[in-house]
Amino acid sequence: MKQYGAFDIIGPRMVGPSSSHTAGAARLAFVAHRIAGYDVRKVRFTLFGSFAKTGKGHGTDRALIGGMLGYAPDDIRIRDAYQHAKEAGMEVEFVYSNTAMPHPNTVRMVATNGRGEVTEVMGESIGGGSIRITEINGLEVELSGDYPTLIVEHIDYPGVISTVTSVLARRFINIAFMRVFRHAKNATAYMIIETDLPVEEEVTDEILLSSTEVTKVFRV
Repeated sequence: MKQYGAFDIIGPRMVGPSSSHTAGAARLAFVAHRIAGYDVRKVRFTLFGSFAKTGKGHGTDRALIGGMLGYAPDDIRIRDAYQHAKEAGMEVEFVYSNTAMPHPNTVRMVATNGRGEVTEVMGESIGGGSIRITEINGLEVELSGDYPTLIVEHIDYPGVISTVTSVLARRFINIAFMRVFRHAKNATAYMIIETDLPVEEEVTDEILLSSTEVTKVFRV
């Protein structure tokens, strides 16, 4: 018999009627907001499956905008997300797609920050407010957002991984889980490092300086 916890029954703290369509959507966009560099000025959301068909009624659109503004799923400002986006100067576009996806609650987010950098993130809301990031800038990844997470963009080159983990070891930061994803040898790659405790900004700065092959570091 499957075991259920209190969180499975009660659900997450959130603004909105649906843990998957609202809380999960806000968490997906929040992660994308972090990866894009916080100051998102333009974003296009492409919704698939159930997100596209019933998301509007569940407040998925407002939740996605709120997450992209940096709001947590229980932030009451999500209710007026369109207005807050306008006030922040963030241009928003929604596309509703009929393309079949492996998971019905899927969204692709293409965000442009204040420096003109474009970031593309795809993810799934898998139920109960839980999420799965499946793609960053065209590279397949796997990220749950359940732990404090570092995303290290780097060139796949010998020694880069050990250099980054050495920085964390010197700071007594314990790695709970770690995965590396790459396009090809010596091409762009991502380290997804989930830690037991949040990582301070000064640590990410040290990681950036630790290797010329490290190009960006994101905290989620």
